[in-house]
Amino acid sequence: MSVDQLMDQAQKALKEDRLVAPAGDNAFEYYLAVLHKSPNNRAAQDALRETFPYGAQTVDQTINQGNFPEAQREIDLLAKADPTNYTLTILRSKLDAARKVAAQQQQAQKSAALAQAASAVAERKQQQEQIDAAAAALKQQQEQAAAAVQKQREQQAQQAAAVAATRTATVPKAAASAENRDAQVVRMVPAKYPLEAARNGEQGWVDVAFTVNPDGSVSDVHVTNAEPRRVFDRAAIDAVSRWRFKPALINGAPTAVVVKRRIEFKLSGNG
Repeated sequence: MSVDQLMDQAQKALKEDRLVAPAGDNAFEYYLAVLHKSPNNRAAQDALRETFPYGAQTVDQTINQGNFPEAQREIDLLAKADPTNYTLTILRSKLDAARKVAAQQQQAQKSAALAQAASAVAERKQQQEQIDAAAAALKQQQEQAAAAVQKQREQQAQQAAAVAATRTATVPKAAASAENRDAQVVRMVPAKYPLEAARNGEQGWVDVAFTVNPDGSVSDVHVTNAEPRRVFDRAAIDAVSRWRFKPALINGAPTAVVVKRRIEFKLSGNG
């Protein structure tokens, strides 16, 4: 499949909550296939980063269901997207602990002696506490990861604003008459209406913030608000990422600025 076809399949899988399963037909594998064809595809990179915590939650549920081979496959899939993510260490620890619990439970069933049974119960209780501790650590790691992503975005926006302010403050008075202007869009790619949303008659909007770089390209596109949530987010990000601008000028110099836009999704025939 082409990159566009793979992206469409990935978006469909996201809408149907097929993040890491089934094998061969899930969002992570489609996005990884996109990066195999186009290693610098920003939309696929962003999608993998943003959906990684949700994929980890799916693996956690698979472990709890006792499907250990599938859990191992899903962990290996997440590792292809982000091999150094600490969440993988926690998931592997929980999977190992769960496997040990299952093995020891089978051994306990074979033992008929009351003393061995009592010992097995005590050991299972201790191991369950280890699993619960691993689950709590995983939850904390996911919360910290989400907070870190948000903090990084805020810092990037602050840095861009600080750079613009610094350049304005240090321009000599002789250059005060140089041109100043906001970023001006020169190519606005319309957002693709998600097929599932169209079938369901869903409408809504997505607020996005992004950086317009000095060369007029767009980067760091992220959703700040949406109604409904997670329905039109990916379509909005994909479209805005392909917009092009005349860069903002401060005293005649192209300057990176943060821009906010609302992308509306309305079906034809509805006001």
